[in-house]
Order: sequence, then structure tokens, then C-alpha cells
Amino acid sequence: MKHSVLTLRKTAIVLSALTALLIGVAVISVAVGPTSISLRDLWHVLVSPGGADLETTRLIIFDIRLPRVLLALIVGAGLSIAGTTFQALLRNPLAEPYILGISSGGTIGAILAIAIGAGLSQIFTPLFSFAGSGLVMVLVFALGRRRGFMDPHALLLSGVMVGAFFNAIILLVVSLLHQEMRTAFLWLLGNLSDADFGSLLLVGPLIIIASGLLMLQGRRFNLISTGDETATYLGVDVPRVQKQSYLLASFITGLAVSVSGVIGFVGLLVPHSCRLLFGPDHRLLLPASFLAGGIFLIICDLLARMVLAPAEIPVGAITALVGAPLFIYLLKRS
Repeated sequence: MKHSVLTLRKTAIVLSALTALLIGVAVISVAVGPTSISLRDLWHVLVSPGGADLETTRLIIFDIRLPRVLLALIVGAGLSIAGTTFQALLRNPLAEPYILGISSGGTIGAILAIAIGAGLSQIFTPLFSFAGSGLVMVLVFALGRRRGFMDPHALLLSGVMVGAFFNAIILLVVSLLHQEMRTAFLWLLGNLSDADFGSLLLVGPLIIIASGLLMLQGRRFNLISTGDETATYLGVDVPRVQKQSYLLASFITGLAVSVSGVIGFVGLLVPHSCRLLFGPDHRLLLPASFLAGGIFLIICDLLARMVLAPAEIPVGAITALVGAPLFIYLLKRS
């Protein structure tokens, strides 16, 4: 597929279209559910502070649906931009947050918190998960360095091996759980049903700030994609950019896993799709992946809520079921 040279006009059109689509999808997701909400009632609830006649609608929107939609947006956006970053740094189209093992560390931390007890797990699960992600992030980064430089092949292989090791521990711990088994499996399959404004305020600003810092690296990622030697010759401090970007992308992944569990495929599918649709220039690819990731996960979460309503399907299962055929189609189309 041929792509035109990136221009300010193209960037504005693509990002404006994605932003409009994101807003539209978010509004539909808030309005649609077992109890449908008209756009008129949704508008009145969002702009009017009072009104007892819409109190039930207000509770549904602000206590259940809006936090969930916003969490899907921020988690999907974060995982997508992290995947784009890993693919740029490793120059490998299969690189993504979960292949690098970071999610496995977050998952083992969360499951250990769940195993402590139901009462404590609600408080410590996100904290334990983020700590586990941080541990794996440091471990993989240390194993992936060669003579002071980050070796893309060593980093990828280290992530796969560390992830496999922690996945074995996860299976062992889950096999020993009884009453907490359902909670543990929900975490393994991805779950947005516990969304609230507290978790959003905790992770949302951090993911947005870290994503913004990665977007500023777009030109440097373009140069790194041509090879480390070429990038260095053109003035890029490759080791510094690699280190900072790896840590930022891992930080985003750890935050996402800490509040949503393991939601796979987003960091692989969305960057690939955006690259096929909009071109490989990271100055556009990074913000486009950020917006498209939010759109994709909001849609998947809506399907998770509605396909078997009133029962729910884990959103991680939906991302895989929807993502795999879509990914294959886009590859064939390109």
C-alpha cells in the first residue's frame, strides 16, 4: 500500500477524523446498554446538574457507564501507543507490551494480591500489579542490554522468556486458588467492569503524560527505524532514546494492567492497522494509534457488555475474537 508524504494537512485530517470517531463511539457506548438512554436524556444529564426525574439515568451514566468508557479509552490508547513504541524500538512488527513479558509481571502481582484475601485484594491488587510490572520491566531491560546498548533481539527474547517464566508461576498460583478463582480468571482475561473515577484519576493523567512524551519522539523513531548507525550519524542519541522510550512504554503498560487486567492484542493490532492505513511516519502514527486504541477498546467493551446481555464476556476475549480476523484482513488487503 502506497502512502503520500506526511503533511500538516494530512495529519490534521487524520487526527480530526479519529477524534470525531472517538467521541461518537464513546457517546454510543454510554447510551447503549441493558437500559437504553436517549441522546436527549444523555445530553440533559451531562449538562444539567439538577433534575430529580433523571436521577436513575444519572446514576447509570456516572456510576457505571461513563467511568467504564473512559477507562476503556485510556487503557486502549495507552496499550496502543506502547505497542507502537516497542515496534519502533525493536524494529519488529510482532513486538507489543504483552510479548515483552510486562503484563505477566503485573498479572502475577495482581493474583498474589487476590490470593491474600478478598478484602485486601480490592485495595492492594492495582498496587501489587504495578509493582510486578515494574519488576519485570527492570529485569527485561537489564537482560536486553549489551555493552551499554539495548540489543533489540536480546530484549525481545528476554521478554518472551521472562514472560513464559512468570506465566508458569501464574498457572501454579491460580491452580491453588479456590474461592478467588473467578476473580483471578477475570484478571487474566481482562476486565473493565470495576471501573470508577478513582482509578481513572490515578492512572489516566499518568498515561496521558507518558503518551505525550512518547509522541515527541516521532522524528527520532523514524531515524532509528533506518538503523542505529544512521540515526546516530544524524544526531540521535540512540541509547538514551531507547532507554527513555522503553521505560515510558513499560510504565504505561504497567499502569494499564494494574486497572484492567490482561487485555491482549490491542498493542499489536492497532499500531499495525494504523501503519497500514496512514503510513509508517511515527509523527502521525503515534497520535493516530493513541486515538485508534481508545476507539477499538471502547467498541470491544461495548460488544462484551451487549453480546450476551445481561451477562458479560471478558473484554480480553473480545479483543482477540475481533482483532485476529480484522488483523488478517488488513494484512491481506495491504
